[in-house]
Amino acid sequence: MNPEHIKQLILAGMACDFLELDGDGQHFQAIIVSSEFVGKNRVQRQQRVYQTLQEKLATGELHALSFKTLTPEEWSAQRG
Repeated sequence: MNPEHIKQLILAGMACDFLELDGDGQHFQAIIVSSEFVGKNRVQRQQRVYQTLQEKLATGELHALSFKTLTPEEWSAQRG
């Protein structure tokens, strides 16, 4: 899988204010900013992202994705 394909899967499955995804074809890293994360803990946020990629994870097409999930407010505060 390539980063752009994974990015499109996430964007198709949830509303993102910002999404950055990079990887080498095997391992991928992402920063996902979404208002859907407001009021959710870290595990709930991860579950929401995994929901968008469930099919690719189940087939093994995608197996190594690490990501950081932020609300728009957290993202804004982090960027200073």
